Amino acid sequence: MSTSDPCSFEIDAGLAVVTLHHAPHNLLGPVLMQSLLDALEQVRTSGARAVMLKSGLRHFSAGADLSLFEAATGGGDGLAVSPVQFLSALEEFPLPIVASIHGVCVGGGLELALACDFIIAARSAKLGSVEVTLGINPLMGAVQRQVARCGALRAKELSMLGRRYDAETLERWNLINRVVDDEHLDEAAFALATELANGPTLAHQITKQLARLAEDQGVAAADREMEALQQALWSSEDLKIGLESLQKNGPGHAKFVGR
Repeated sequence: MSTSDPCSFEIDAGLAVVTLHHAPHNLLGPVLMQSLLDALEQVRTSGARAVMLKSGLRHFSAGADLSLFEAATGGGDGLAVSPVQFLSALEEFPLPIVASIHGVCVGGGLELALACDFIIAARSAKLGSVEVTLGINPLMGAVQRQVARCGALRAKELSMLGRRYDAETLERWNLINRVVDDEHLDEAAFALATELANGPTLAHQITKQLARLAEDQGVAAADREMEALQQALWSSEDLKIGLESLQKNGPGHAKFVGR
């Protein structure tokens, strides 16, 4: 995939670095959404074991493309992929996804980040759900994902006031994982994503499934599905490697292979 595409990726030692460069501001619409889904499908079959999602432009994403609104009001040609399908594809993706945020990340851009597993943000980044300034509320799941992360009180503040917030505030509210100095953003996000890529791939996939089940349906639902989901672990090569490493070297020294 060339850098002339809205989205490109490269593989580095098991880590897929996916870069958005849909000029001018990575507006989330049919073109960028489909390009990202196509990239992730190629990553899925590439042998990569984790994903770092970043922007190659000045901002991570300045919001949604107008075509999304036109389709929603019946004025466009419809969408090949609906916002709900797009979010599901990201959240059901079997590999961990780390979003690396710099510049502006608002509206649909924030919703994209919230569909990832980890969010690392530069200290100067500005994030927010600003859709209310257009007379609507977030269209791609921000409200419910904000509730899941930081509670209804903060979710209503984020989506009803339409303000932009500094990254440190949203880290304190538990909406994002970590804030780093701007000059260390790529390094920090890459290090985290590499750590995930070097981990037990199947265990990470099951963790994602259990976390989503618990978030969507509650702890009891996750408990009911847990044993069945974990069944594949017992025959995995990574478990064998982990147990052998524990016996020989103690905890924390296993070198997993992703099988």
